[in-house]
Amino acid sequence: MTVTGLTFNPFAENTYLLYDETKECVVVDPGCSDAAEKAKLKQFISDNGLKVVKLLNTHCHIDHVLGNKFVADTYNVGLEMHEADLPTLKAIPAYAPSYGFTNYEEVLPATFLAENDTVSFGNTQLKVIFTPGHAPGHVVFYDEKGKNLIAGDVLFQRSIGRTDLPGGDFDTLISSIKTKLFVLPEDVKVYPGHGPSTTMGEEKRENPFLR
Repeated sequence: MTVTGLTFNPFAENTYLLYDETKECVVVDPGCSDAAEKAKLKQFISDNGLKVVKLLNTHCHIDHVLGNKFVADTYNVGLEMHEADLPTLKAIPAYAPSYGFTNYEEVLPATFLAENDTVSFGNTQLKVIFTPGHAPGHVVFYDEKGKNLIAGDVLFQRSIGRTDLPGGDFDTLISSIKTKLFVLPEDVKVYPGHGPSTTMGEEKRENPFLR
């Protein structure tokens, strides 16, 4: 599986495109917020001959879902997310204008994901791991074969997700990381929702929040 990250919107959110030799592609957390960013996403997909077959959200804070409507409509795919984050998603229209996103369009989920579900595309399978704490319905996507983890806002390079937003809880987040993520192999590459990639081993050794 190939992982390509595109950084979008004022929050510098990482949108990920996952694809393999079949050219089937999954878009995770599309944060594209304006016409130029949407065009950039569409151009990358077109230039690489990819076929978008799934739209996934790790969680539903505004910076991770701004492009949901665009991806859903452009590629005729339904949103897949964890049911516990539905209130997080439904809250966005009320506050989006205060962040300057006056043209936000809501897309509701077509499919709910749960712990240990498998998301399949092409020759690739992703395991769904439930990791609440940053958001109540946060999940991460684990490519066991390729040792890649799409981590959303749970674990960052030398940092962790914030827990001061509605539905956040520090102790829950730390438990999610230690019991769900740190049990994975140390050479698993971690692709976070913001900032550079890292590895599980690096964060076990170096992350100041998790010593």
